[in-house]
Amino acid sequence: MNDKKLEEINKILSSITLKDQTTNILGAKMISGLELKENTLTFTLELLPEQLKESNEIKQMIENKLLLIPEINKVSIILTSHNLNKGKNQQNNSTLKPATHIIAIASGKGGVGKSTTAINLALSLLKLNYKVGILDADIYGPSLPKLTGISIKPKSNGKKIIPHNAFGLQAMSIGYLVPEDTATIWRGPMVMSAIEQLLRDVDWQNLDILIIDMPPGTGDAQLTLSQRVQLAGAVIVSTPQDLSLIDARKGLNMFKKVNVPILGIIENMSYFLCDICDTKHNIFGNGGAKAEAEKLGVPFLSEIPLDISLRTSSDEGKPIVYQEPDNLISKIYLQIANQISKSIEKQRKPMPTILQ
Repeated sequence: MNDKKLEEINKILSSITLKDQTTNILGAKMISGLELKENTLTFTLELLPEQLKESNEIKQMIENKLLLIPEINKVSIILTSHNLNKGKNQQNNSTLKPATHIIAIASGKGGVGKSTTAINLALSLLKLNYKVGILDADIYGPSLPKLTGISIKPKSNGKKIIPHNAFGLQAMSIGYLVPEDTATIWRGPMVMSAIEQLLRDVDWQNLDILIIDMPPGTGDAQLTLSQRVQLAGAVIVSTPQDLSLIDARKGLNMFKKVNVPILGIIENMSYFLCDICDTKHNIFGNGGAKAEAEKLGVPFLSEIPLDISLRTSSDEGKPIVYQEPDNLISKIYLQIANQISKSIEKQRKPMPTILQ
């Protein structure tokens, strides 16, 4: 963005002072992440809790003013509230439950294939005749737009955002709301506010299961989400090497501390099966996740091999369970989904009455 254009934008933002405020929205540091690319202006507007009721009117007013600037054809504003949980609206303090069962797919670190695992497990559960949704809760690095091949902004019914239909899944991600290459530079409370809005303000329709693709790591966002959402359980994804297992152990212990059941551990990139020599090659080691599961007393769900089909199908926006249902990896995902299904269905069964 050149200096002249930035000056025009800042001039308009500086002229806007919201009701009952004495400082304009720019001076009050309510604006962050300003970016102008291909005639689309994107930024985050952080509202006070008492302003949330008029958020749509505020957003529309700001958009209309900015659209007066030549060369700006579209304005995309992401609304957040820094003190959302301290507001007067007490529903924000209630447990969020947009589905009968909510399952977190987590990892202690990034780069282990968690997002690919999440969508393929969601599609496998769909095959088991559940009504399934998937929420990409990784605000800083959303993967769902790439994995689903969907890049358009979702529609609204006037009250809530309508999730995209991705191969029969109800799908939502912050990546559907902001341009793909826009950097998300938000504080922790803003991230949690955005995640809660994606849970509460999306029109999830009668879901049996919602898969949450968790942010990697064990920070404030992961811990708060674990406490705010009534999770049926968590699945930990790890690769075989020690560095990944150390972080996976941290993630597992975090869920245990907040009393979230561990549905199991998956060892991703477990081995490479060579087409030429028909031999397993343990590129990152092998069996580490299984040994860790046994050590910690949690289920070991399966090994997922390294396979070019898994990579290419994900890059093409057509996950392997959808594109190649007869592939060995697709069958493994279905087996894992069956195990998860049995675990969560046990939670629904009442305890037997003991007759005296």
